Amino acid sequence: MHDSALRGYYTADEVRAAEAELFTRVPAGMPMRRAAFGLAEVVVRELRERTGGVAGRSVTLLVGSGDNGGDALWAGSFLRRRGVAVDAVLLAPERAHAAGLAALRKAGGRVHADAAGERARGRITGDPVREPAADARVRGGAAGQRVRGGAGPDLVVDGIVGISGRGPLRPEAAKLVAEVRVPIIAADLPSGVDADTGAVGGPAVRAAVTVAFGAYKPVHALAAPYCGRIELVPIGLRLPEPNLAALEVESIGAGWPVPRSTDDKYTQGVTGVCAGSATYPGAAILCTGGAVAATSGMVRYAGTGAAHVLEHFPEIIAAPTISETGRVQSWVFGPGAGTDAAAHDRLAQILATDLPVVVDADGLTLLAADPGLITGRAAPTVLTPHAGEFARLTGADPAPDRVAAVRKLADSWQVTVLLKGRATLIATPGRPVLVNEAGGSWAATAGSGDVLSGILAALLAAGRDPAWSAAAAARVHALAANLAAHASSAAGAPISATPLQQHIRAAIGTLRELSAR
Repeated sequence: MHDSALRGYYTADEVRAAEAELFTRVPAGMPMRRAAFGLAEVVVRELRERTGGVAGRSVTLLVGSGDNGGDALWAGSFLRRRGVAVDAVLLAPERAHAAGLAALRKAGGRVHADAAGERARGRITGDPVREPAADARVRGGAAGQRVRGGAGPDLVVDGIVGISGRGPLRPEAAKLVAEVRVPIIAADLPSGVDADTGAVGGPAVRAAVTVAFGAYKPVHALAAPYCGRIELVPIGLRLPEPNLAALEVESIGAGWPVPRSTDDKYTQGVTGVCAGSATYPGAAILCTGGAVAATSGMVRYAGTGAAHVLEHFPEIIAAPTISETGRVQSWVFGPGAGTDAAAHDRLAQILATDLPVVVDADGLTLLAADPGLITGRAAPTVLTPHAGEFARLTGADPAPDRVAAVRKLADSWQVTVLLKGRATLIATPGRPVLVNEAGGSWAATAGSGDVLSGILAALLAAGRDPAWSAAAAARVHALAANLAAHASSAAGAPISATPLQQHIRAAIGTLRELSAR
């Protein structure tokens, strides 16, 4: 793979193994207190950002059993030392983390052992509750009782379940979470979301911020809408080489092909595009435009949509057939190319070359019907399905474990597979699966995949590694979509594939600027 920095994502089993090794090197309890202190620091920053202060603010902890609840309780004790009012709602009082609970009580935190009770619910919703006079903070109310005011917490910390949790939130926890009206800070991961697959099978926490302890987990990339912003707190884990990773954005900018002093239009890579037709010219225009914007080499087009393509991109070299196209360094086939016998023959002709090939859209439909087209192929082949196309190729939906599904297809067919989605996955036999979390879903629009396949083919023509090319193309594609969506509004607005294509160069420039810092 192209030399680049990777951000690893580690499964629950991998993290537990690293934690077991850590416990042989440090005193008992220290890793939890490190994690909890980091969590408390993030909560402090959020309080300051959202409320303008820390002392006198209020935080409610939702505390489950085990170490994740212990992390929240210890964090609550640290928050109390900063003057924060802390209430802990125990969802499993008999199994609450003993040392964390003692630390919170010693620091002056309030503990509510009946999660279904009025007092516990009041610390979530802010609704007024009647309490014994000894516990009240606001005067008034009936004899022997006082009414505590209705001001709810400023933030809620989710410490319900950790990486060992499976399945959705249980009913009692789900009811409490549903009543939260303030931002939630998740301890390690949002409860109810699978740590390894990001799958959500029912009620789950949607966090504003997730504080990852020791390592990023797959959930942080695969279920980003539930995680919010990710903050990593190092605790001293020694981690193996990752099986799931993301390219750091700075490395993409540093590795993107740009002209050198000795380059000309041929040495930078010539991309061949066989897409679209006179009947469906849009796919040809979008795919070709993606390739044109991605690099400074040359793009050749083969097909009956040449007249439409040339209207948009006069720099294209067009020919009516593949054999008349001239020499290229990669091919992309599929968007709008058709699925008839003639299209099958064109795909077979391209796959018979010793060049890297990107197969998308109609090309994937043809491969699903005739996978023998790529049997024994030695040159790099990249398939770029969305979930529906993936199901046609394999006979099964990639969910819920998309990482395992994409790895299985890549290994079985001996190709690189780019599975599209907000979290795009790239699998190549013998390599870590790469993930690109788009940061939004602005690219979920017709024709955007055609643009992506053109970008990817241009990187292959420039001589870049298939896995790196797929991940880098996905990153630029996602950034271009985000830039296009926010071009006229800070909040963003729906886009189509054309403005996405028009922001490719700006996206590349942004990544190159990051790499130069």
